[in-house]
Amino acid sequence: MKHIIFLALFLLTSILVSAKDLYSRAYGDRRNPAIIFVHGGPSGNSTLFESTTAQKLADKGFYVIVYDRRGEGRSIDPSAAFTYTEAFNDLNGILQLYKINKATLIGHSFGGLVATLFTERFPERVNALILAGALVSQQETYDHILSSLKRRNKNNRHNSLLKKISKIEQLDKNSADYRKACYELASLNHYFEMPFPTEQSKELRDNYASSVFYKQNIRNENAPALFYKNETLRNINTKNTLAKLKTQTSIFAIYGKQDGIFSPKQLQDIKNIVTPNNFALIDNCSHYLFVDQQTEFIDRLTNWIQLCSMGIQQRLSK
Repeated sequence: MKHIIFLALFLLTSILVSAKDLYSRAYGDRRNPAIIFVHGGPSGNSTLFESTTAQKLADKGFYVIVYDRRGEGRSIDPSAAFTYTEAFNDLNGILQLYKINKATLIGHSFGGLVATLFTERFPERVNALILAGALVSQQETYDHILSSLKRRNKNNRHNSLLKKISKIEQLDKNSADYRKACYELASLNHYFEMPFPTEQSKELRDNYASSVFYKQNIRNENAPALFYKNETLRNINTKNTLAKLKTQTSIFAIYGKQDGIFSPKQLQDIKNIVTPNNFALIDNCSHYLFVDQQTEFIDRLTNWIQLCSMGIQQRLSK
């Protein structure tokens, strides 16, 4: 028994020490409901969200935690394993470091997969899961990027883009090269950009570009290759996982209507899973919702989390 207690304390201490090696920062009053932002990647960071949105969300009455995953962004670690298990351990470490029992997770892009799988593994640590422009079915996203570009260029048989797509389709779909090629085409064809930038979105991006956060926009270009080398879950579909999770965890989803990496069918499938009341599709908005349409993004999240908190309080009072 003593050995088991000692082992548990050792593991807890190891996780806490490990989390201190990561870049993280808290915004707001720690007595308020906790929110943790899980950024995209692999090779991403939370600088854009932190610069533009973290404090504003905290001003709505939340305790907002941002962090960069191990080996990515500002959490430099040459020995990072780049696996989901490592990401789970570090996220648990963040919870321990900030003395948070349960938090709402905002999973953005690839961070949606991390947050979903973490919630599946540790449902007792999650108040609510919010999918924000989050990946759900990776292969469906890749297929949509390539097929939509082919449709755009179908009348030009000698189009170099079609030849490039043909080569990409011959790659191993579980490889980092395949993922990279799909997203590079999406980026070159403006799939991540909002169609009509607003004054607010332009100001947010200009302020970010001149901020210290932009100077800290560190990206480990080797991270995707290392992730695909070390992680067995390289190309996954979490729809069934989300459908099971919603019976025990509140799940919400918010997406940009013009986010080019998601097909209408994907968005409808996600809406069906989380239910229409827990789903929002924002117009004139692409992948970076918290910049493209920040006011609606924050308002939606605030309403959802408050409703979720009310539901929890009602259950506790029964």
